[in-house]
Amino acid sequence: MHPAFSVIFLTTLIGAGQGLFLALYTGQVYALANLLEAQSSSFYAVGSFLALLLLVAGLIASFFHLGHPERAWRAASQWRTSWLSREVIVLPITMALVFLYGVVHYFGWTGPLFTVKNALPVDASLIIGLLGTIAAFALYVCTAMIYASLKFLQEWHSPLTVANYTFLGLGSGFMLAAALAAYLGINLVGFFGTWAVIATLAGLATRITSLLRNRRIKRKVSLQTAIGVRHRDLQQKAQGAMGGSFNTREFFHGKSEETLTAIKVWFLLATFVLPVLLITLAWWLQSPTLPIIAFVVQYLGLIGERWHFFAEARHPQNLYYQSIA
Repeated sequence: MHPAFSVIFLTTLIGAGQGLFLALYTGQVYALANLLEAQSSSFYAVGSFLALLLLVAGLIASFFHLGHPERAWRAASQWRTSWLSREVIVLPITMALVFLYGVVHYFGWTGPLFTVKNALPVDASLIIGLLGTIAAFALYVCTAMIYASLKFLQEWHSPLTVANYTFLGLGSGFMLAAALAAYLGINLVGFFGTWAVIATLAGLATRITSLLRNRRIKRKVSLQTAIGVRHRDLQQKAQGAMGGSFNTREFFHGKSEETLTAIKVWFLLATFVLPVLLITLAWWLQSPTLPIIAFVVQYLGLIGERWHFFAEARHPQNLYYQSIA
């Protein structure tokens, strides 16, 4: 498939935004359970507005992939059958909940609304955060299922796609939370960094598994099925078109195998290996800048990972349009 950078930025930006929000809420819950030092409301406000900024940036990036952006609202009309429609609905819900979460902390509206068993004070931010957590995970599923539901693209049609989108979003989000904590001088780099490493390593396991799976895929289509001729010895002598067309541009990346291999090596290093090493080194050296570098490196790696994710999918139509003798 041809990787569209608008979709690449959409999926990586909102994934990191969702992950950052989940990191903030996780920190708040840990603090409520006295497992972490409680932080000021301003930290959660700044973090949630940064998460909202990433979500908005991803939404804006998605419009560059639309032929008629003014008709984008129609995408929500097929929510009964379309994962894209579900994503279009869940994304603004998530954005609204993240916004409300930040507003509650910004204005300090964190007084207990009620107490559970005379021990657990529940305020508005906890309730909104819980709803936001459900929405964020639902958004991961909706985004990934847009691709995992396509049976004719065998590289994507796997539960591993959902796992990869979720773990990589969580990893980048918690890594960003560690970077934010380091930038603000808050003693949570170790906490967020540890969860970032766990999510990143889980993402590494599922991504390597998907790469190995895709190498062993047995194709359900062939040149014979593509043109409807059952002869066992077929040789294609022409591309099927005298010039370029939508089919030759949008369903094939046009890069060499060497380029694909180089990008794969890059994203495996930059998305998984280097960030884990950098965040571990940051904890050991108590460095305020290494967590920020770790997030930047990981996000650049994610761009490569998502590019490769789209490029490695082999659309069946390429059997006809992209095979040149």
